[in-house]
Amino acid sequence: MYFSAYTKEFKYNWQLAAPVMLGMLGHTFVSFIDNIMVGQLGTAELAAVSLGNSFMFVAMSLGIGFSTAITPVVAAADASNNFKTGKSAFKHGLFLCTIIGILLFLLVFFSKPLMYYMKQPPEVVALAGPYLDLVAISLIPLVVFQAFKQFGDGMSMTKYPMYATLLGNIVNVILNYLLIFGKFGFPELGIVGAAYGTLASRVIMVWHIWYLLKGKEKTNQFVIRIQFLILDNSMLKKLLNLGAPSAMQMFFEVAIFTAAIWLSGLLGKNPQAANQIALNLSSMTFMVAMGLSVAAMIRVGNQKGLKAYFELRRIAFSLFLMGTLFAISFAIIFFVFHNQLPKIYVDYDDLDNLLDNLEVVGIASKLLIAAAIFQISDSIQVLVLGALRGLQDVKIPTLITFVSYWLVGFPISWFLGKADVYGSFGIWLGLLAGLTTAAILLYIRFNYLTKRLILSSKA
Repeated sequence: MYFSAYTKEFKYNWQLAAPVMLGMLGHTFVSFIDNIMVGQLGTAELAAVSLGNSFMFVAMSLGIGFSTAITPVVAAADASNNFKTGKSAFKHGLFLCTIIGILLFLLVFFSKPLMYYMKQPPEVVALAGPYLDLVAISLIPLVVFQAFKQFGDGMSMTKYPMYATLLGNIVNVILNYLLIFGKFGFPELGIVGAAYGTLASRVIMVWHIWYLLKGKEKTNQFVIRIQFLILDNSMLKKLLNLGAPSAMQMFFEVAIFTAAIWLSGLLGKNPQAANQIALNLSSMTFMVAMGLSVAAMIRVGNQKGLKAYFELRRIAFSLFLMGTLFAISFAIIFFVFHNQLPKIYVDYDDLDNLLDNLEVVGIASKLLIAAAIFQISDSIQVLVLGALRGLQDVKIPTLITFVSYWLVGFPISWFLGKADVYGSFGIWLGLLAGLTTAAILLYIRFNYLTKRLILSSKA
């Protein structure tokens, strides 16, 4: 097949993926701003936000992962103009996401005492507790927002979740500035101020996306007069069967990055702060791959609804190629600027913490070399995972992610991440091994399934 058969899809891929990327990048950019603002308070505060967010990331992975079940069902219904199935998928998805958001809040809130048994720096744990209290509550509006977002994505209306996310992010940045540092008469709350900003922004995001979708003719009837108490067991079962494995897929990946945060904490507050810097920079580039992954889920879901399997495979490969080209570009940037990028996060004018800041930057610059290498693996694995979700194939990919991250990646991180081996860099070598294994195995799975679908359609 000619190269142009793939590149001609780039324009439409971009139209679908760009709003998702911008929305996700906006959200990650706020985390970037949070880290810079909190980093001005000291390395202990930055490490505390990292530790608190590590609990949040695990919970968020379950909520966000589950919500992705909504998109392929809605996308297939939209392609076949099946309003009844589309509305049912959204309503039941919204119901389940609301319940899950409440359960995740309770899970995080009552798991706080674990911080005291994880051998983390005491000053970091003391700061992280109050921060985590408030951020945990924000899980409820966050997961509810995800239900609306995944529905909008499934309807190929990816702009509206982006608008809501960007508004929430603007609110977050403003409130962070006012409440972290106590500007314009507001109380100076430190990292707790960042938590208040996060909570308020997520509530606003839910309201705004509902308002936008209600105002559009294509989606108005989906998002009004939602009868929560009238439930269809078959749709609940379908979403649970898709959502539970999807949640576990995301959980297995996020959990190994969370384990990296905890393993870094065993090395001290400075390695933990450095890990947070490298993780934050990597997560911004990962959002581009995530945007393309959502586009893969939508487009593969559409083609599955049309039973156009040859086109499905061609379109998926165009997205894989596009993501790989982006990943190579980011890898070059990380490698070239690995010494400069971490300096954005610390205050070199703070003479009291200068030695700590120099150590943090030195460690983070080495971690960015590992991050540069795994850009390609990370991009491919999330893109193929999106395409597999579009095929509504979730059970085998869940097993693949578990094997890749926890039977391959984590043992390497644990062994090489000890202080007397490679330290922080060794932890990230484990991440690289896990992501690379996942990328290879998930691609093999997608290749097998799509070839089988094409052969069966010709029979």
